[in-house]
Amino acid sequence: MKTAITELLGIEIPVIQAPMGYIARAQLASAVSNAGGMGIVETSSGKLDEVKEEIAKMRDLTDRPWGVNIAQMLVSDMDEIVDFVVANKVKFATTSAGDPRVLTSALKRAGICVFHVVPTVAGAVRAAQAGVDGVVVEGIEGGGFKNQKGASSMVLVPAVCRAIDIPVVAAGGICDGLGMAAALALGAEGVQMGTRMLSAQESPVHPNWKQAVVGAAETDTVLLNRAGRPSYRVLRTDRTTAIEHAENVAMPGLDNLMKLYFGGEMEAAFAFSGQVAGRIDEVLSVADILTDAWQQCQSILTKLGKRVGDG
Repeated sequence: MKTAITELLGIEIPVIQAPMGYIARAQLASAVSNAGGMGIVETSSGKLDEVKEEIAKMRDLTDRPWGVNIAQMLVSDMDEIVDFVVANKVKFATTSAGDPRVLTSALKRAGICVFHVVPTVAGAVRAAQAGVDGVVVEGIEGGGFKNQKGASSMVLVPAVCRAIDIPVVAAGGICDGLGMAAALALGAEGVQMGTRMLSAQESPVHPNWKQAVVGAAETDTVLLNRAGRPSYRVLRTDRTTAIEHAENVAMPGLDNLMKLYFGGEMEAAFAFSGQVAGRIDEVLSVADILTDAWQQCQSILTKLGKRVGDG
């Protein structure tokens, strides 16, 4: 089975790995690419020297397609990152957290396929008008930075597919073949996985975070900073529960982030995770996650097709 995403990006499995800051580095991204998906190296951490090293590592770790994400709101030296991406002949880029018109033309002139991340139908229309090759549609149930006025993937994905005629990737609430099949049925051509990849064996985050995902129920995330911009969907802890309805919730400092990400101190900062954590019950390798998901997805769609045909 092929989709517009597998054809356009030259991958085997229509899964893009989410560009999680400090996490979407070569170790994880190369594992995704080697398993047949699209690995993504983040730039949202703003650590350009580190990002350059990670991109160099990708050349050694995989000969499969991979890409980068440029989060406009979070990157101070955006022009330098774009120049570096172009100079290194990166073939795929997702852009996010900003106006799609800012980077699309420059990246496409360099022969780079560009997808923009959108949280609304209006955002998807603007991205299509800017000339992007596709969009990643993020439902509010997903982890990380969110538009507090966003909708769930079940509502948002088909609404976007109806509004534009370029490929759509569904993000938010997807961790396996069941979610993939649902996304394709809604009109998407592929999916993006964040929380599922964060909790994979190859993810660099501390095992405490992975086990917190495995142990979470579907109710164990909170949306912080609901009245501000951006909001954040994070795992429920004592700290995040206490400020769930607070206004103007600021991100913890970098030292605390590192204590959580790589030191396993779960109350030190915010552990970005989506509601789909409630459906993840095991730490698996990236290869197992992608292979099992794609096989399950195709099996489900085949059975549904046969049911319709038999009916």
